[in-house]
Amino acid sequence: MPDPLDHPPRWLVTRRRRPEAAVRLYCFAHSGGSAGEFVRWGDDLPEVEVWGVQLPGRGSRFDEAPYTRVAPLVDALVEQAAFDGPFAFFGHSLGALLAYETARALRERGLPQPEQLILSAYPGPQLPRSIPPIHHLSDRELFAAIQGGYGSLPAELADDPELLALVMASHRADFEIVDTHRHRAGEPLDQPFHVVGGIEDRLTAEDLAGWQEHTRVPLRLSLLPGGHFYLRDQRAALLDLIRDALFTGAPSDL
Repeated sequence: MPDPLDHPPRWLVTRRRRPEAAVRLYCFAHSGGSAGEFVRWGDDLPEVEVWGVQLPGRGSRFDEAPYTRVAPLVDALVEQAAFDGPFAFFGHSLGALLAYETARALRERGLPQPEQLILSAYPGPQLPRSIPPIHHLSDRELFAAIQGGYGSLPAELADDPELLALVMASHRADFEIVDTHRHRAGEPLDQPFHVVGGIEDRLTAEDLAGWQEHTRVPLRLSLLPGGHFYLRDQRAALLDLIRDALFTGAPSDL
């Protein structure tokens, strides 16, 4: 298995190298998220080498300007990073869109492609966006909108204007990606999609099933208890699903 550290490492980070692993899992984070949340999964997936995709503007790349559009972000990623296999993609929320678009870009360039995509908490990209744009809001307004929709940020963040501005910068850029993205039609991918969502999320099973249009393989859909960030409370269940998807080709019966 080729070594991704033979290539510029800033896009890809890992906590634990496993050269003997049968598969690599590359994880794409949600809006404002960092690779750090996902590379810790390697502690509980000893048979997998887990990598996080580290975007500019967060984590170890905090001082770099974030991207605000999908196409240039994906172009830079596939040109500057190497996804070596066998490998799969996992993406949560915005990360699901980026994982899918990265798989398409790899196919277009004739580069190695993921064996499968595990896509979490994001509707089929051809569906109209169901909520109004929020990236143009002030820091406090954006914070309130994120808390109202997802409840994913610490409440005390609002008490520190400087820290709030820093945190909102990456969130604003990522929401601009989502707010401005328009799906570009193309041939479906050949890889299987395993789509996962939270039962209490505003996204419906029908929204999630919209991914079927983008794969030639019958879609597999699983719902876990919780809202948009179900993966934090349901970490063990999600990792079981991922393990089964990677090694048996089907998610757990959840």
